[in-house]
Amino acid sequence: MRHPRQIRDTVNPHPTPTEPGSGPRRVEHDLLGERELPAGAYIGIHTLRATENFPLTGTPVSVHPELVTALAAVKQAAALAHRELGVLDARRCEAVVAACREIRAGLWHEHFVVDVLQGGAGTSTNMNANEVIANRALEILGSAPGDYALLSPNDHVNLGQSTNDAYPTAVKLALHEAAHALAPAMERLSAALAERGAAFADVVKLGRTQLQDAVPMTLGQEFGAFALGVRDDTAVLLRSTRALCEITMGGTAIGTGLNAHPGFARACADHLAEITGVPVHPARDLVEATQSTGAFIELSHALKRFALRLVKLCNDLRLLSSGPSAGLAEIALPELQAGSSIMPGKVNPVVPEAVTQVCFDVVAADTAVSLAAQAGQLQLNAFEPLIAHRLLTAQRHLAAACTLLATACIEGIRADAERAYGHASGSAALATALNPVIGYELSTELARRAVAQRRPVREVAGEAGVLPPEVLDELLDPRRLVGG
Repeated sequence: MRHPRQIRDTVNPHPTPTEPGSGPRRVEHDLLGERELPAGAYIGIHTLRATENFPLTGTPVSVHPELVTALAAVKQAAALAHRELGVLDARRCEAVVAACREIRAGLWHEHFVVDVLQGGAGTSTNMNANEVIANRALEILGSAPGDYALLSPNDHVNLGQSTNDAYPTAVKLALHEAAHALAPAMERLSAALAERGAAFADVVKLGRTQLQDAVPMTLGQEFGAFALGVRDDTAVLLRSTRALCEITMGGTAIGTGLNAHPGFARACADHLAEITGVPVHPARDLVEATQSTGAFIELSHALKRFALRLVKLCNDLRLLSSGPSAGLAEIALPELQAGSSIMPGKVNPVVPEAVTQVCFDVVAADTAVSLAAQAGQLQLNAFEPLIAHRLLTAQRHLAAACTLLATACIEGIRADAERAYGHASGSAALATALNPVIGYELSTELARRAVAQRRPVREVAGEAGVLPPEVLDELLDPRRLVGG
């Protein structure tokens, strides 16, 4: 057996279907007939047909390495379980396990070539994995790709399985991994917001509701609220991953377990948990779990929730930094690039704008996932390839967006404390503090007069003689009105 690195360093020994080749060929057959492939190709006839049948996005499943490694983990666990149950011999098991370990280590991903969108409920992706693993395992056994009498993609790699249990299980594992990669990025964003909140603890500003003057607060309170919201959404995301741990291995085609060993579901789940470190377990009802997309919907909604919060956060950053002369300009975002090809000196809030677009796409992904989830019929949902692609992409993009927003924006935000205090001290909304003392009606009259005359409430109230000057000074001090 040659070492994998030696194989990779030879001249294109394992071409993919998109690579022309005039070298040795092999013939494979299926229920539709025969097809030729390069003799050393790791893919087989099923993958070849899938690449021809679904030229949709031009994006292969290898764009999601989490899914490729999850498929390999599923096949490795299945082989180990079947060896334990006496269904698969040790020699074949060891070869399959070795091939799966290589894939999980990052090798051979370029041979996962089927389109991310495909008909067949993921059958093309499952067979792509079965064929690559089988053909690499054949090399490990000292044979050549295509020698399926010795080791078969269907009879050995896919033993006791259906696409309908193996593929959704791999998708759940991939999404679980992606979520736990997103969570640290969210935590970093929350930490950056909290740090700025602490730095701005003494910056008094005016709160606003419906874009109108409200009552005073601190900029620290505002950023602290941002931070808590992101922390809450991180917890929601992680809670949603619990449902991903319920898997359908052993259910085969529709959850009844046809062609699966009675002990396979538990044995496979145990091996899969050991391989991945994810606490997977057999579903309570394999028939229900085979047709259900509930875990995907729950995750999708958690991502949408966070995306909507990020949009609001980015909008607030843009409003608070608007100006610099005619806007609020209570904060300044880091200046990253020139903002206009015609207006000299203009700088735009490009990071919040970019992150907002990522979030719009995540919301769109949730809509696509919802449509795919409701489109399932009877015992299976055929649209899980779309669900997998959109949710994996959404989590990857959100992780990048969180990191960008934290490092290129939040951490460098500066406050204009003088301007912020000026907005608070000059607002007629300070009259709210007079309500408990002189009543709502008189406070309203003073506020309206202050707005009409464009004068501070303190001046108007002082002229009216409603309270002694020292009492007005205390009641209308914005710093006293921001709470604990």
